[in-house]
This record gives sequence, structure tokens and C-alpha cells, in this order.
Amino acid sequence: MEDTIDLRQLGKVLFQRFFFIISFVLIAGGLAAIISLFFIKPTYEAQTQLLINEISGGEVSASESFERDLQLINTYNIIIKSPTVLDVVIEDLQLDMENETLNRKIFVSNEENSKVVNLKVEDEDPELAVEIVNSLAEVVQEKIPELMSINNITILSSAKMMDNPKPVKPNVLLNIVIGLFVGFLIGVVLAFILETLDSTIKGEQHVEDYLQLPMLGVISSIPKEMNIHYSDSTSSRFGRDKSEF
Repeated sequence: MEDTIDLRQLGKVLFQRFFFIISFVLIAGGLAAIISLFFIKPTYEAQTQLLINEISGGEVSASESFERDLQLINTYNIIIKSPTVLDVVIEDLQLDMENETLNRKIFVSNEENSKVVNLKVEDEDPELAVEIVNSLAEVVQEKIPELMSINNITILSSAKMMDNPKPVKPNVLLNIVIGLFVGFLIGVVLAFILETLDSTIKGEQHVEDYLQLPMLGVISSIPKEMNIHYSDSTSSRFGRDKSEF
């Protein structure tokens, strides 16, 4: 016979294993909090912005000029993370890292149809992140005229060291929520596995479901008090019978 999913049975399993599931939720959430607070080093972010100025010269329409500037921005995004720029930053700041390592710390982005380029640097040292992003902006401003023969970059804002910098990573609250969700899933899966492996008979309904036969009668259990009373009365009766004999 084809098995069907009984939502009431599923709900019953969840209810019966409620504390079992909650234990996994609390354990997973606690582990996520401990790992986020004590084992993952906080990462800080520093940001600056570059403005790509309009290139003058030539009789072109406004749309053509804007399109040309956007193409230049895409080119600049590649140059910014190139070894030509990163090696200079490493040398200026005397950083003890390869340009590949520095490359992974740098994030370049710009809004759609915008001439502003955002430079972000993430590092475990907030002061070093500020120094790297400011040095990067200055090097880009110096290198672009050499590489492209175009001097059209302006630094809009420089990064500054905050008095009490806040880390951008790890997101402790998000990690805890993820841990709680993962713990819930693990608890539910294990609860249903245990319920499936449990072959003990738990009641009349379980017998009917297992045998696929209707229940005709039930033998009730005898309370302990009645059982003791019955035993005493039986012993007394047998004792009287023997004396009479």
C-alpha cells in the first residue's frame, strides 16, 4: 500500500521531540555566537571615492561623451587592482604582503551610470585599512595620467580613522540566526530519523496503523492497589480452605 504523509503525525512527532529539537537549536546558536565572538577576527573597512571627470575635446554628443567616460571607468577598475598600482602601494606603506593578498582586500565598485568610483579596503587592522585605501587612491591618481595620458581623476574624500571603529565582519547576529536555523533543521531531521527507527508499540492507534486491522478490544491494566487487594483476598481464601480441610 502506498505511504502517505500525515501532517498530524508529523506535528505529533515535532511535539513529542520538542525539547530534543530545541536542544540542537540552542547548541547550534551558542556555537555560532562563540565562534563569531572569540574565534573569528573582526574585519574593518575603510572607504574613499574617486570622481572620473568628463573628458573635454572633440565634437561629440552628451550621450557619446557619457558612454566614453563609463568605458574609461571600467578600464580604471581593472587598473586599480593591477600589480602596477598595488606594487607601488605595498612599497609606499612597506606592507609585508604580496599583491595577490592585497588584491583580495580591495573592492572596487561604482553605481550604474555614475562617474564616482568607490574604493573599499578590508583589514583586521582598522588603521592599516585607512592607510591602504588612501594610498591606493593617491597612487591611482598619479598612475592614470602615465598609463592613459589622461588626467581626469579627482579624490572626492579620503578615509579617516574613527575613534571607535566598528567591524564589518563577522556579523554576529546574522551568524547566530543562521546557527539557530541550522540547529533546527538538524534537530528536525534527527527527530524523524529516531521516530522512524523506533519500532516500539506506543498505543492502540499505533497497533492499528502497524497491522492495518481494526481494533476489536483492549485489555486494561490492573491498578497496583487492586492487584494487591486481589492477592490478599486470594491468599486468605486459600488459607481458610486449607484450614477447613
